[in-house]
Amino acid sequence: MVSEEEKMRVVFLTKPLSLESESNGDYRAPNILKRVLSLFRNVRPGSDLTRFQLSPLFNIPKSQLQCFGECVYCINNDMLGNCNKGETPKDRFTAVVSWSISTLRPMIFGIAPYNPILGETHHASRGNLNVLLEQISHHPPVTAMHATDEKSNVEMIWCNHPTPKFYGTSVETEVHGKRELKLLNHGETYEMNAPKLLIKFLPVPWVNWVGENRIRCHETGLEAELNYGSSSLFGLRGNPRSVKGKIFDSSSLEILYEIDGQWDRTVKLKDVSSGKETVIYNAKEAISGLKSPVVTDPKGVWPSESAVIWGLLSQSILNKDWGRAREEKKEVEEKQRELFREREARGETWAPKHFIVNYSKEGGWDCSPIHKWVPPAPISVPIS
Repeated sequence: MVSEEEKMRVVFLTKPLSLESESNGDYRAPNILKRVLSLFRNVRPGSDLTRFQLSPLFNIPKSQLQCFGECVYCINNDMLGNCNKGETPKDRFTAVVSWSISTLRPMIFGIAPYNPILGETHHASRGNLNVLLEQISHHPPVTAMHATDEKSNVEMIWCNHPTPKFYGTSVETEVHGKRELKLLNHGETYEMNAPKLLIKFLPVPWVNWVGENRIRCHETGLEAELNYGSSSLFGLRGNPRSVKGKIFDSSSLEILYEIDGQWDRTVKLKDVSSGKETVIYNAKEAISGLKSPVVTDPKGVWPSESAVIWGLLSQSILNKDWGRAREEKKEVEEKQRELFREREARGETWAPKHFIVNYSKEGGWDCSPIHKWVPPAPISVPIS
């Protein structure tokens, strides 16, 4: 048996999802399609899956908090920093669009990250960019993220509320919540949403990002509409990873640029007035061969850190020790139920440590960071 003290010392980090993720056999259980279909055998179409319990066989060895964070800090080049360097509003807006595309990562069919526990955190850095996430609600699952770069004077605030639903031959996840990127040197705030994640079981199993992604900057009046995914009904024709869209002036509705490409390959920007085309995103350069985060300050890792809470479970999954994995997952879940009962007995209401949270039926979930800047993290990503 592993003692509680020993468990607290386990900080287990795994490779980030990257361009090569789909071919990574380490994360895939055997006979996965057959297992997935049996999993949904008794689920009615239209069902909300937010409370759906998954066996470790269907888990990628990392928390959803880590997945959200990695799409920001795990990247080969500083695309976020480039957003601040543009000389004109158009240059900066185009850079924001490119960076937004880079946050999409290929997912792996048949497996999903852990549903974070209440109060779970993930704190990591890449260079001067410091990222902090906290699970501010468990049911429904809601994640708050605050990322800052004091040197570049950039701030990011996300509030992610994924809602997966089952539709017979597919699962569709909408990611609700506000996403803001602030270029403080220029006094510009970029608001954006996220595309949907679609998992198809039949006739061909696949997983992909689909739907509309809108980005707008009220200060400059620039706006972008991006559409992800194939227009094919069954995903058999066309390119399922296509991205097409436009950047336009929201006051005059004049189209300034057209966007076309594949988010897992290259994306081009065409200047409507001159006809000039420019590659604004190259997936191989940005998200190929990503390095795993490393612990640089073991004593600075919080007990609420994702890599601590799920460390032993992640080790068991990678070792394909499914019996041990089930025990570790059950232990984490039972501990949370016990903490919930204790709070209820004391009449306590749980509150986040790092965010102020608001919820309304009209506006949904909203979060504001308590501190202006995110401090450097005890976990960091090596920079090439």
